[in-house]
Amino acid sequence: MSPPSEARDAVGQHYGSGGRANRVLQAIQNTHGNSQTLNWAELAPIDQFHVRGLAATKEMAEALGLCAGATLLDIGCGLGGSARFLAANYSCHVTGIDVTGPFIAAARLLTQKAALKVTYEVMDALNLTFAKNSFDHAWTQHVAMNIPDRARLYSNIHRVLKRGGRFAIYDVTAGDNGPLVFPVPWARTHEISFLLTEQEMRAALRAAGFAVISSKNQTTLGIEWFEEQQARIAAKLQPVLGLHLVMGPEFPMMAANLART
Repeated sequence: MSPPSEARDAVGQHYGSGGRANRVLQAIQNTHGNSQTLNWAELAPIDQFHVRGLAATKEMAEALGLCAGATLLDIGCGLGGSARFLAANYSCHVTGIDVTGPFIAAARLLTQKAALKVTYEVMDALNLTFAKNSFDHAWTQHVAMNIPDRARLYSNIHRVLKRGGRFAIYDVTAGDNGPLVFPVPWARTHEISFLLTEQEMRAALRAAGFAVISSKNQTTLGIEWFEEQQARIAAKLQPVLGLHLVMGPEFPMMAANLART
């Protein structure tokens, strides 16, 4: 297992390499021109950087039971798509963090264009600098797979949550199909991939002080989503804006490998 700092740097390089953030910004400009204002929904095809995209984000938000004015920490916010969705539709005060500097810069620019207020910071999830009891809720989507010290991650999140705060998670877990075949969307090699089984993840959460209120296995829907993406790619029917622009030419192979997980 890589030391946390080495894994963090490797993760930042994985997501920040190849000019991904600039590629996204250029694609948006090509589609919408130099418009100074964009609705959050216009950005959703490219900024929902996880399996099943906006549909999964909506399901998570509904399950979390958010109230207007709630404070929420989005850990591994990427391009800020989910943070913008939550701010626009639930009037939440969202703080997004990510280890990838170019993603944070792009998130700030896109949020400004969407005329929304979200705070973004470059920060390591294993070293949260927020005070104890800072947030009503916390949120992660496809983040923990890149973090080797799951106990430290969850205990950090538990510390910054207020008493009774809820933590929404959407992550890939290890399946029964044998070792991963790389590359996958979160890693090109095993050095930055740290999957747990669902049972191991639940145990780590309980050890950090969390109680599992509800859980839903969306594997079938995820596989169907990937099959749809692959069919679109094969038929050259990708949307102008989509995750293929974020992931680059390796996306078809990454998608196929993840579908086997």
